[in-house]
Amino acid sequence: MAAPEPPAPPPPAPPLPAATPARRLLPLVPPALGVGVACALILLGVSVLAERLQDVLWGSLPDALGVGRFSALWMIVMLTATGLAVGLVLRAVPGHGGPDPATTGLVDAPMRPGVVPGLLLVTVLALAGGVSLGPENPITAANIALAFWLGRRAAPGAPAELWVALASAGTIGALFGTPVAAALILSEALASQPGPGAFWDRLFAPLAAGTAGALTMSLIAEPSFGLSLPGYSDPRWGDLAAALVIAPAGALLGLLAVYAFPWAHRVFTALRHPVLALTLGGLALGLLGALGGRLTLFKGLEEVKEIAGDPEGWSAGAFVGMAVVKVAALVTAAACGFRGGRIFPAVFAGVALGLGAHALVDAVAPALAVSCAVLGMLLAVTRQGWVSLFTAAVLVGDAGVLPLLCAAVLPAWLLVTGRPLMQLDGDGAPLR
Repeated sequence: MAAPEPPAPPPPAPPLPAATPARRLLPLVPPALGVGVACALILLGVSVLAERLQDVLWGSLPDALGVGRFSALWMIVMLTATGLAVGLVLRAVPGHGGPDPATTGLVDAPMRPGVVPGLLLVTVLALAGGVSLGPENPITAANIALAFWLGRRAAPGAPAELWVALASAGTIGALFGTPVAAALILSEALASQPGPGAFWDRLFAPLAAGTAGALTMSLIAEPSFGLSLPGYSDPRWGDLAAALVIAPAGALLGLLAVYAFPWAHRVFTALRHPVLALTLGGLALGLLGALGGRLTLFKGLEEVKEIAGDPEGWSAGAFVGMAVVKVAALVTAAACGFRGGRIFPAVFAGVALGLGAHALVDAVAPALAVSCAVLGMLLAVTRQGWVSLFTAAVLVGDAGVLPLLCAAVLPAWLLVTGRPLMQLDGDGAPLR
């Protein structure tokens, strides 16, 4: 008798419907908001500590010693001492503050979390000591390291790049006080990366983190990037010609920094001892401060408001001199090993150059001259087109300059595209 045939296998279950984009994106909101708030609080903590220490180093201490707060002697002594202190801390802390800052950008791969305390400490020292660098690079690196480390433990199944995007967006949103800056910076990177969903699906979580960071900073510290410049109205044909000249001039000044950067880095690297390089770098910054005056010290955010508040207060030569000194200080600080970002000092140099153009040709409106010079300067230093346009427009707070900025960006971009970046590879050669 033949054996009975085995029963037929059941039909395969129908595949589960793919999750809708909304269902994929909604679970990202809580971690995005948490990371954004944490990034803003870390930035705020570092900024407050730096400001308190700055008050001591540039106020209480020189007053107690009977020395002028911003005398040439005190600027040289303080910046040299800052370089020595930063060098000694970097030599002692775990990880030595991360990789050579000349080889890093604004958003890089996560570093080990053990490096973060030392990195934040030297950032506070540099900001308080008057070094011409901003907080954006080291704070972003620290926040990326912490978010990546905690995120991978809390949600090991989440993509690693998610935590990098959230931390960078949260930090940039807090730095600029608006998530738009974060969205613009990340959009240039996300647009070229493959990923599921539409472009705005990929931007959704970083935008939430940037919004959380910006709102946290705005509600606590109320940052403001607007300059007290006369409003721009009644555009004329001559303004177009001015824009097409000033923006490329700003780009050329920025390119001077870009091309000088590897040479300066080579000089400091040849010393072979980071403590010596940072001490001599601090001395050079002190001498530059004595040459350019106190307004050319520090990251430049408060100082730029001071010079913009009095566009007629200095001659064209004085404004241009401040711009050149600030660029030299930026190159020196970034090349000798100080941890810091380049956006804020580049903005100061652009504003000073723009005010110099207005002082030279009074018919050029200050708002137009400043926005165009900042646009060109940032294009050369950052090579970020959208954020350069955004920053230039936000500084003057007048939508009337936007059409002229869009025209001015064209010749400025032709000057900078294909040129080396203000970032080096491991061998000290400039990236492109």
